[in-house]
Amino acid sequence: MTPAGRPGHEAISVGAVLTELRPDFPDLSLARVLFLVSEGLVSPSESRSGSPVFTSDDIARLRLVLAAQRDQGLPLSWIRDRLEADPRWSGRSEERPDPCPGDAAEDAGRAARLTREEMLAAAGIDEVMLVELEHYGLVRSGAVGFFDRDAVRIARLVRHAADYGLEPRHLRALRTSADRQVALMAQAVAPPQRPSDRDPHAGLRAEERLRELSALSATLYELLLRSSVRSTGGW
Repeated sequence: MTPAGRPGHEAISVGAVLTELRPDFPDLSLARVLFLVSEGLVSPSESRSGSPVFTSDDIARLRLVLAAQRDQGLPLSWIRDRLEADPRWSGRSEERPDPCPGDAAEDAGRAARLTREEMLAAAGIDEVMLVELEHYGLVRSGAVGFFDRDAVRIARLVRHAADYGLEPRHLRALRTSADRQVALMAQAVAPPQRPSDRDPHAGLRAEERLRELSALSATLYELLLRSSVRSTGGW
C-alpha cells in the first residue's frame, strides 16, 4: 500500500508533480495545482503529515484539465461537468469545435509558446500579414516575444476573412470591443479587497470566473450576431 492508500500507484509530492508537468505547462505554479485540488478537479490523498500526494492517475487528470484550459479555453466548471458525465473524456470538446479545419499546422499551433517563425508556419501567413495583424492589435505576442495558440487561430481566421474582402484594418473594431468587454468583466469578478476575506485562492478564483464569464459572453455574442443576420434576411 502506498502513502496515498492506493495499491499499485506510486504517490509523489506536489513538488514532484510540478517538476513533471512544467515542461508542458511552464507557467504552472503550486498555487494553481492546489487551486485545482480545492475545486475538485483532482482528488489526491494525503500523507501522514497532511500534505497532498498524487498518483500517476492524478497527474494524468491534471494534465488533461490544464491542456483543456490552455488549448480550448474551457472553463473549469465545464471541464468538471464533462468529467463527471464521462470519466473517460479525452479532453477534446465536441460541443465547441475549432472553426479552422485541422491540418499539419494545427499540431504546431497547440504549443503554448511559439517563436515568430513558428507562428508564421502554424498560421499559414507571411511576415507582411503578421506585421499588419500586430499593427491593428489583432495579434499580440507575450512579454518575451512568444505567441500562443489563440494568436495562431486569430491569424488563420483573419486569413479566411480576407477571402470575403475583410482586411485586418476592417477588424480592428473587434479587438477594441473585446478589450472593453474584458475590462468590464474584470471589474465584475474582481476579488474583494477587505482584509477579512482571506481566501488564499481569491486571485485564481477571480481568474476562473473571468474565464467562465468570457465563455458566456462569446456564446451570447454569437447568438446576437446570428439574430442580427436573420433580421436582415441573411438566413
